[in-house]
Amino acid sequence: MQWDDLLREGANAFETRYGTAPTWIAAAPGRVNLIGEHTDYNDGYVFPMALERYTVALGAPRNDGRICLASSADASVVELPAGEQPQPLPKGSWGNYPLGVLAGFARRGHRLPGMNVWIHSSVPLGGGLSSSAALEVAIATLCEAALGIELDPVEKALLCQEAEHRFAGMPCGIMDQFIAVLGRADHALLLDCRSRNFEHVPMQDPDVAVLVINTQVKHELTGSEYPTRRKQCEQAAATLGVPALRDATPDQLETARSKLDPVVYRRARHVIGEIARTLQAAEAFRNRDWVRAGELMYASHASLRDDYEVSCPELDLVVELARERGVEGGVFGCRMTGGGFGGCAVALVRTGAVPAVQAHIQAAYRARTGIEPTLFVTRAGQGARVVQR
Repeated sequence: MQWDDLLREGANAFETRYGTAPTWIAAAPGRVNLIGEHTDYNDGYVFPMALERYTVALGAPRNDGRICLASSADASVVELPAGEQPQPLPKGSWGNYPLGVLAGFARRGHRLPGMNVWIHSSVPLGGGLSSSAALEVAIATLCEAALGIELDPVEKALLCQEAEHRFAGMPCGIMDQFIAVLGRADHALLLDCRSRNFEHVPMQDPDVAVLVINTQVKHELTGSEYPTRRKQCEQAAATLGVPALRDATPDQLETARSKLDPVVYRRARHVIGEIARTLQAAEAFRNRDWVRAGELMYASHASLRDDYEVSCPELDLVVELARERGVEGGVFGCRMTGGGFGGCAVALVRTGAVPAVQAHIQAAYRARTGIEPTLFVTRAGQGARVVQR
């Protein structure tokens, strides 16, 4: 969906529901992580870029002192007094994401006005493209517009991360919220998740495009996989005697291998290797060395598949199909992106080869799985912004 269409649809839906035009409009992007998966909660480096896919939050004042939250993606509506400290809804409720953000503003002493809010998005849900962070950051940016303030960007990202921890119950790292806030058009973001220092790395080569392939599968899991892996990483760091796996070297890990459970060892091997790969990939992007960047993406996927065990057959198939094309066929590299177990893969593709690569992956994936994938090409998009105030 194009940007203008997204805004027009959102404004029309807002007026249909509430009977007035929106006063404020804010937007925040989804993201794709080019490399650096499951490193953020290990104090490592990540290398995401904002998508040209956005969640927009539209709002207008109401005079009864209440806040009403509604979305085009869910029929349920959330309503609460504007001056009340929000409380979490049952786990799994979409309203927990915006409510967590409202609670963060309240905890910081900001009294929000009564308002009607409508949320509309072109970020695919459940695809590992961080639709949740896009929602949180869009709501936070709308609140800024309604209050007439601007938070420090890092504080805003941390407020949104806190919302996901406290209200959605997901102990995520800082990557998703940071790229949604700090994304810059035609740049990826190299983020140090410990110091929170970041660098905008140019992605301005017109001959290279990013292709996102949504497998259209999300495997049902127990819900404990993410917290379990986080605990395994903490256990490995404790055994190695370092504050976080960011501080460990491959040699240290091999020396301590006999002291580690084999599964914990593999988890640590992925994280330590992935942090190194991320820094190497950022350097390759700076140098426009797309072949090297692609090699690192393939290595990242293999590690996520074998050591971290968060891939799935459909993601592995997409990467295999991309590899079949090879550099000669216009594909530099491909890997799963996001938390895993389904969702999306990301490929670095020569721009002129995009139609042929898309056709190859789409047809072969459909033939092998019976599932119709969704593919789209994107440049690096812009971070959160107020569109109308």
